Amino acid sequence: MNEQPVRPAIITRFAPSPTGLLHLGHGYSALLAQNLAKQAGGRFLLRIEDIDPLRCQPEFEAAIFEDLDWLGLEWEQPVRRQSDHMDTYEKALERLGEMALLYPCFCSRKDIRDEIAAAGGAPHQGPEGPHYPGICRALAKEDASARKEAGEPFALRLDTHKALSMIKEPLLWYDADGREFTARPEQFGDVVLARKDIPTSYHLAVTLDDDLQGVTLVSRGEDLLPSTDVHRLLQELLDLSVPTYHHHPLLNDKDGRRLAKRHKSETIRALREAGNSPEEVRAMAWL
Repeated sequence: MNEQPVRPAIITRFAPSPTGLLHLGHGYSALLAQNLAKQAGGRFLLRIEDIDPLRCQPEFEAAIFEDLDWLGLEWEQPVRRQSDHMDTYEKALERLGEMALLYPCFCSRKDIRDEIAAAGGAPHQGPEGPHYPGICRALAKEDASARKEAGEPFALRLDTHKALSMIKEPLLWYDADGREFTARPEQFGDVVLARKDIPTSYHLAVTLDDDLQGVTLVSRGEDLLPSTDVHRLLQELLDLSVPTYHHHPLLNDKDGRRLAKRHKSETIRALREAGNSPEEVRAMAWL
């Protein structure tokens, strides 16, 4: 009799950035990831995504631990902090560079806007805005090196068209319900994977971390669903594992707006200080 294949243990994660206090939407996402792991007898991880030194603050990181602990969540130690692993991301960039898939871009936002306007017509729109028009894609290596040595700020972009030409099979990924999706990373254009002052981007760091931590089920907000296409491309280029994905609905405030730090949505700390119990706040998060 044939043996049944051994299913990998479910490993989920909650990966906030310490750029502000957590709100109910974060609480929902963390509770969902933990529950998905617990129901399957799996593991729940907490990761701190702090690649931006200007926006990420130690007091917000401390608040993340405090709020999640107060809500009753438990996670494995040690917690992975992205800022402690910049060498990992740099090595991945070196590998992509050896594949001739990266190029430095010295364009400011104004340069890009002006180029798009000069080209006339409507620019190609992607999930992150207008496509980069490729101003620096054909820049000579000597010119690029000279500008770097002169100290000009730059970003490292992925030559997405070239990257896709190296892949022969369709880029597929699956959600937790078993539905199959075909990734279309070309809708993002040439995405930024690093900058002069920050040696990684969200797209690169999160993809590498999920592989390195053995995450098998990525549970995150549905606003990040399109990003999965870029992550699927990076997984293929860097020979990384491909997790299953679950993109959950986002919570809205009483005015129908998505809960977000930039909207100063009511925080878990404020709810706690107003006298609510952890049970009451957990109930609010599940509405």
